[in-house]
Amino acid sequence: MNRPAGEIMHLFDSWVIPMIMEEYLLDENKAIRSFFSSSTYRMLEQEELKLWRESPLVIFDLYKCEQQTGDPRNSTYIKGDEVFVVPSSS
Repeated sequence: MNRPAGEIMHLFDSWVIPMIMEEYLLDENKAIRSFFSSSTYRMLEQEELKLWRESPLVIFDLYKCEQQTGDPRNSTYIKGDEVFVVPSSS
């Protein structure tokens, strides 16, 4: 599995982690652990899914959806886009 470049991942980390901190009232370390252990982050790491082309706001929405429903694939950004197909992890 190829992974996006470190600079790209750092960009998402620097945007999404502060949003997690604010939304869920977490300190930085807990927000980092939560994001890095999420399915959303594992999907972002998969070069072939090309989630790095999306806005950090979209990635944050996927993360929020995962927190609410247990699966980031329930996000309207994925369900509403016929071109953007994410394989199920099952």
